[in-house]
Amino acid sequence: MKFSCEKETLLSLIGTASRAVTGKSAMPLLEGLLIDTAPNSLTLTGYDLSMGIRTTAEADVIESGSIVLNARLFYDIVRKLPQDTVYLETDDKLLTTIKCGRAVFNLIATEADEYPALAEVSSETGFSLPQSMLKSMIAQTIFSVSDNESKPIHTGCLFELEGSRLNVVAVDGYRLSVRRETVEGISGDMKFVVPGSSLREIERILTEEEGDVEIFPDRKNILFRIGGTTLITRLIDGEFLNYRAAIPAEFEHVVKADRHELITCIERVSLIVSEKLKNPVRFHFDGSYVQMSCITAVGKSYDECAFDGTIDELEIGFNNRYVLDALRAAGDDTVLLQLKGPLNPVVVSPLEGDKYTYLVLPVRLKAND
Repeated sequence: MKFSCEKETLLSLIGTASRAVTGKSAMPLLEGLLIDTAPNSLTLTGYDLSMGIRTTAEADVIESGSIVLNARLFYDIVRKLPQDTVYLETDDKLLTTIKCGRAVFNLIATEADEYPALAEVSSETGFSLPQSMLKSMIAQTIFSVSDNESKPIHTGCLFELEGSRLNVVAVDGYRLSVRRETVEGISGDMKFVVPGSSLREIERILTEEEGDVEIFPDRKNILFRIGGTTLITRLIDGEFLNYRAAIPAEFEHVVKADRHELITCIERVSLIVSEKLKNPVRFHFDGSYVQMSCITAVGKSYDECAFDGTIDELEIGFNNRYVLDALRAAGDDTVLLQLKGPLNPVVVSPLEGDKYTYLVLPVRLKAND
């Protein structure tokens, strides 16, 4: 195998494919990247047996072939090379020479024959949507994915396609996030759950630029095609929460709030909250103000924020981080806060439409909280 390409191109390929490489594995081959060359193209593949990433770019290929190099070492070497063309050549004994400028590295590669093949995914049923849309839908729900492996189905996001309507849902037992979009040019009904870990990598690969991402789910796996990069991951099997039933149908109180002011006030009151001091923030609604307070071992904090509307004498406690995550994800300058009682969740939604719904369960307050 013999090829050359620009350092930045090669570094980008390695960085993308390495996202699917496991740090330590009982199979040393999985700690490596599969490097494939064909006329005018260079392809790198990383695979941890549950998620695989294959990415391709143009290269000056003199001799085609396939090898496996340790992903971390390969990345570190290329990252430190000068800004110039990188030349890579492998002989019949797998001695691999990497040259750039005056720098030269000699490594022993591994045969590519035993590198596991990525799962085959049918392309019969699929749909596409703008990259920027999928990126925002993931970013505005992924924070609610559960990290509790005792219920694996909730460690991923539910994708629910109903006609031309796409819903993405995440839940972790304490909060619920729903993002909805109408996608032109698609129709049909399907639902599947994509692992949160895979969605985080997809979010990093997606760009805000124009261009679509193609999505092909089948019974066990799903394929995302983003430009010259393909990500394949297993789907999570199981029964996802009936999220519609979890969202209250009626509320006692519906008020408008300035999202930025609310975030600023909660952040101020939360300055005395830490990982070791996790007391809830107390929200005391009184007229057209919400008084926020918190007590931890280091002291007390207090602030208040005005809102548009009236709520008389309602006191409710929340985990500060969960409320902040929901408000930050909402994005709009003004949001609706919908409440029912001290033991019921708060729901954050837009002034018009149903682009998003964020539900946060309350924390039962104690006298000294």
